[in-house]
Amino acid sequence: MKLIKILLPLLMLMPLASDAQCRAFTKNQCLPQLDGYVQNDNYNSAMLVPGDDAELLLTFYGGKEYRLVICAHPILGSADYEVTDTNGDSIFKGNSATGNSFDFKMVNTQQLIVKLHVPEQKSAVSVHEGCVSVLVGSKESN
Repeated sequence: MKLIKILLPLLMLMPLASDAQCRAFTKNQCLPQLDGYVQNDNYNSAMLVPGDDAELLLTFYGGKEYRLVICAHPILGSADYEVTDTNGDSIFKGNSATGNSFDFKMVNTQQLIVKLHVPEQKSAVSVHEGCVSVLVGSKESN
């Protein structure tokens, strides 16, 4: 019973610790890639494991230039991503290992979907969880 009283609070704090690690990773490794762009105030990240998928719906405003950064922790290998419109039409595809930022200018305000996929690891002895962050930076167009 004593062991349960000790372990239960520790288990409850684990999600907070992983969120703090993800925030630190995002701040130190991902945020510098927005150089020249102002980050929006949203923090978009998740702890994923190989084989996981995630989607994020974002609004982009007409007349602005944007940089979208997809940043995956190296323990995951890489993350594939695709940007689509709300009809499912592909706008851009990439991989965090080969190029993790996408610069573009919006003509009209619209919502876009960022789809993430962390590929399965072929010869993994153990499955590791890692942070994947999606950052959006903007600057006013001239």
